[in-house]
Amino acid sequence: MFTAPPRTGHRFRPEVQGLRAVAVLLVLVYHLSPALLPGGYVGVDVFFVISGFLITSLLYREATEHGRVSIGGFYVRRVRRLLPAATTVLLVTGAVSFFLLPVTRMADTAWQLVASAFYVENLYLARQAVDYLASDVPPSPVQHFWSLSVEEQFYLVWPVLFLVWALARRRWNATARTLTVLLGSVLALSLACSVLLTAYDSAPAYFLPTTRAWELAVGGLLAVGLTHASLPERWRAPLGWLGLAAIAGAALFYDDATPFPGWAAVLPVLGSAAVIAAEQSPRPLAASRLLGTAPARWLGDVSYSLYLWHWPLIVFALVLTGGERLTLVEALAVAALSVLLAWGTKVWVEDPVRDRGLVRRGRSALAVATAGMVTVAAVSGAVYVRVEQERSVSFDPEVHVGPAALGEAHDGGPVYPPPVEAEDDVPLLYQDDCQGSQSATEPGDPCVFGPEDADTDVAVLGDSHSAQWMPALERIADERGWRLSVYTKSSCAFTGTEVRGPDGGPYTTCDTWNRAVVEELAELRPELVFTSSSTVARPAERLSPEEEKTAMAEGMVSLWEEVSRSSGEIIALRDTPRARKDVVECVAAHLEDPSPCERPEREAFEEADPQEEAARALGGEAHLIDMTDRFCVGGGCPAVIGNVMVYRDAGHITGTYVELLSDDLAARVDEALGG
Repeated sequence: MFTAPPRTGHRFRPEVQGLRAVAVLLVLVYHLSPALLPGGYVGVDVFFVISGFLITSLLYREATEHGRVSIGGFYVRRVRRLLPAATTVLLVTGAVSFFLLPVTRMADTAWQLVASAFYVENLYLARQAVDYLASDVPPSPVQHFWSLSVEEQFYLVWPVLFLVWALARRRWNATARTLTVLLGSVLALSLACSVLLTAYDSAPAYFLPTTRAWELAVGGLLAVGLTHASLPERWRAPLGWLGLAAIAGAALFYDDATPFPGWAAVLPVLGSAAVIAAEQSPRPLAASRLLGTAPARWLGDVSYSLYLWHWPLIVFALVLTGGERLTLVEALAVAALSVLLAWGTKVWVEDPVRDRGLVRRGRSALAVATAGMVTVAAVSGAVYVRVEQERSVSFDPEVHVGPAALGEAHDGGPVYPPPVEAEDDVPLLYQDDCQGSQSATEPGDPCVFGPEDADTDVAVLGDSHSAQWMPALERIADERGWRLSVYTKSSCAFTGTEVRGPDGGPYTTCDTWNRAVVEELAELRPELVFTSSSTVARPAERLSPEEEKTAMAEGMVSLWEEVSRSSGEIIALRDTPRARKDVVECVAAHLEDPSPCERPEREAFEEADPQEEAARALGGEAHLIDMTDRFCVGGGCPAVIGNVMVYRDAGHITGTYVELLSDDLAARVDEALGG
């Protein structure tokens, strides 16, 4: 492949510009209406291949023509190309967020603005992806900056490889083959990392530079190869269409349940590489002819700004409309405004900076980068200050009475915890890192709560809906001398049936965890066992709703029977009511009268609880405690009771409200156990 002489000089590739248009359209349609293109997120992978190809072309040409690579010059070009538009969008987005976003979303948005300005947004989101408590956090208007962060982190390493190769070329006559091996090694290591991490935990793997670098490296290897040789003419037209078909196939048939990136990313990446490798073809029906048309090139020219603008506009539109999805008219309006802003940004921001040479040297590039980061940080600080102003409510037992005021209208008193802090009002076990992560397979040494001289062993099993009862159980433990051993795991219902994981596939670590817990209890031999599980848990096998409920119940019966052989009484807590999805934001907007945030009881308990069926099947061996009347009254489940926030998100109760239920829970336990 490297027998032809290298081609020098800059060559404009209209079909590559058209491929940019394909990439941004995939992302745009996917974000506007996921049902139309459920796998449209692969547009980002197309961008990665293009970026790797173009940047490597520049670096390789510089290394071969000048015998060196200017790292400073490389970053000056990156600053000139990326920062003006990115900083503009971040500043506008931060300002609009200050006035438009619900205060409950401002703290996260402020941090993400800073993370985006410093090009570490992907790392922020990767950390958030493994934080179970943040799994329901609404999307911020700048989270799409994760892909730009991946690219910039990649470009911290990539130029150095060419610098090393250029030095080796001068001193030891290193060849293009040497460079190919070097770049190929990066590709192979990153692809292996992508496959392994995606299989292990696809949520954080999606954002990490180590799992994405191989996609840019594919474009880089292609750039080196095409510098020396082209494909035969007869292969180009079919290869171009084959590449577009691969991209389209991924966009149409992948969805959010597809483990990604991993092996699944190979299809759109190789499709993108095929389109670029096909180059331009004189055949009238070649893909390059379509991609090289004026409309495609124009859309490719504004693709960067279009990518920057479209997502914050979607987020703001959803806030204004109050919906979860945009209607057709709203989606078309957002798309039109995105294109208009993208064109204006290119004409009035990108082009002047590039054409007038406003950023020529390292000193000016550093000044521009620093100014952009500082300005965005200042806007983020203003957003965060507004959040802090909402955190001024302190708990007052005379005012914040919780369930004691059930059935009474809200008296207008201050709500505790304030909505901006509700999501952080969690049991102590989360702070102590006692909740098993989704990847954990065995509990090891369980966290233990209760007085040091406790003489009664009590175990707590299940998922986060069991863990949420810990504030009440801890208080009861202190009063009754219980030693609480906690064996809870995120999204892992305590059932012998294999359940569906958060990614939609079999949650194998949950089954392994539950078996390990049964073995632990055989040694602990607790006098009392508490368990609860979310009603949204489903079997891994797809069945009808009634069959799924039965399967979950049968699995619970099997495990509860095993536990009962070595333990005392089993108490199952019926799952708590589910609130509306935006319950915290709703309360923040209706602090004087939170009644609009109440949810009808029939909707709050729309999902049947298999624990009820399991308890009936076991008769007196398991006791079901139903606390529904402490959450719902008169056919409705309020979001605020006795000036206390009931929910910290749509599916979990605040630690404060649970703790205020301690006496009620203790009485129900006594009643269930016959005193």
